[in-house]
Formats: sequence, C-alpha cells, structure tokens
Amino acid sequence: MTYVDAHHHLWDLARRPQAWLGPAGMSPIRRDFTLSDYAEAAAGTGIGASVLVQVLPDAEETREFLATAARPGPVGAVVGWADLTRPDLAGELDALRASPGGELLRGIRHLVQAESDPRWLARDDVRRGLRRVADAGLSYDLLVLPHQLPAAIETAHALPGLSLVLDHVAKPPIADGRLDPWAGLIRELAALPNVTCKLSGMITEARWDDWDAARLRPYAEVVLDAFGPDRLMFGSDWPVCLLAGSLPAWTDAAASLLADAGLSPAERDAVFRGTATRVYRL
Repeated sequence: MTYVDAHHHLWDLARRPQAWLGPAGMSPIRRDFTLSDYAEAAAGTGIGASVLVQVLPDAEETREFLATAARPGPVGAVVGWADLTRPDLAGELDALRASPGGELLRGIRHLVQAESDPRWLARDDVRRGLRRVADAGLSYDLLVLPHQLPAAIETAHALPGLSLVLDHVAKPPIADGRLDPWAGLIRELAALPNVTCKLSGMITEARWDDWDAARLRPYAEVVLDAFGPDRLMFGSDWPVCLLAGSLPAWTDAAASLLADAGLSPAERDAVFRGTATRVYRL
C-alpha cells in the first residue's frame, strides 16, 4: 500500500523565524526542516504523496509552499493561510491560485487553537470568510482544542457546503488519560457529513517520553467509530511529531491501531490513502 501523509510542515528559520519554537521543550525541532529532510524521514514508511500544511499566519509562507509543491517531489497539495476576516478574501484566494503552484492550493487553515475567544469560529466576519473559502472550492482545516469544539460544531452546521477537516483529532488530553468531554463532542461533530478528521498529532498529546499504541487506542477508537474509515485520514504532523517519536514510529503505531480495530484491507487503505486523496483531490 502507498500511503498519503495528509499533514506535514516545513520551515527555514533564517527565512521565516518561528517564535513558537522558543520554549526549552521545543529544542529538538528548533532547526530547519526541508523537503529533502522530509523525504529522508519518510523513506521506508510507504509514504508516496503528502499534503504540506501552513505553519504561520503568513500569506508569503503559503506562496513559498505552493512553489515548493510545484517542484518534483511528494507534495501533491497545500493547505495554506489567508486572513478569513479581510473583506477582499476572495481576491486574495484568487491571487494565491494565480501564483506559481497555485493550482495545488486545496485548503485554508488558521491557528484557531491560539485564539483566546473559544467562539472565534462563530464570529460573523470569520463565517463570512469561511463562505468565501467554500465558494472557492477549497476545504478548511480545523485546528482546535477540545474547548473550541462547540463553536466548530455550530460552524459545521451553519456551513453545510464547506468541507471541514479536523486536525489532530482536536488534541485530546491523552497525557491525562481523560476521554470526556472530548469524546462526546467528537461524536457530535462527526455526525455532520461535511467533516472529516486527521488521525494525526496524537503522540505529542501523550507523554512525549512515555507513550505506546495501547495508550493511544481509546482515542483512536473514538474517532474510528465516530467518523469511520472513509472520513478518517492518516497524517504524520512531521516534524512536530519528532518531539515524541520518529515519523516511522508514528506510522507503525497508526498501522497497529488500525489492525487492532479489525479494519479490512480496504478500510485501512481508506485511512492511509483514499480519504486524503479524495478530500485534497490528489
């Protein structure tokens, strides 16, 4: 099986500083990560295509990512950034698509997890921007924390024509071993047909130095049961995943979780390839 990695990043600290890497715990990933680094990390995992996802709220970063995706390599789609609240968002999306590699823009993402307002997604100006994203035929990646899920649920209800992709299973408190209220909110969100979910980011929500597939299993079971294989997609979250383990270690853990769940080969293929291929039009 050829895997699709539906979520990874790149950065060049000299070109674009990353203030969020300042804390001491981030030192393992406080360096440059290039496309060749990613290809080396993914070698032997079965990953044959990938989705490059924005890191900073910076349209110039998105243009750089689109140009990177246009070159030979594994990147088949880009999830970029644009200011959802700007009145001329439609024009900005058109400009991104007109830039080199712009035909590979498949989605938009904002760092909602960093917003202090838990109902940021419910703001009128944000909803207006999300409608423009839908009108442009793009998806929207939901990067939210569990307490922001109610606003995400309301947004998915309000915008049934917008394809929403939940990143990192909404970052549940795996390190604490708690499922609720996250699990109930996930099931409520998954009941909406315009939402899919990335099986990603789990090992960095666990204890970085003490995790295994068994401790991730209860959370994987919730999203598998809620979304089903046809609305779930594998993502590495490389290089952020290096805080807790290697890309191959997470790929192996994800394969183990799917095998333990009793998924058929076709269902495993959906999670590791089919859903991302469909949603991001790879």
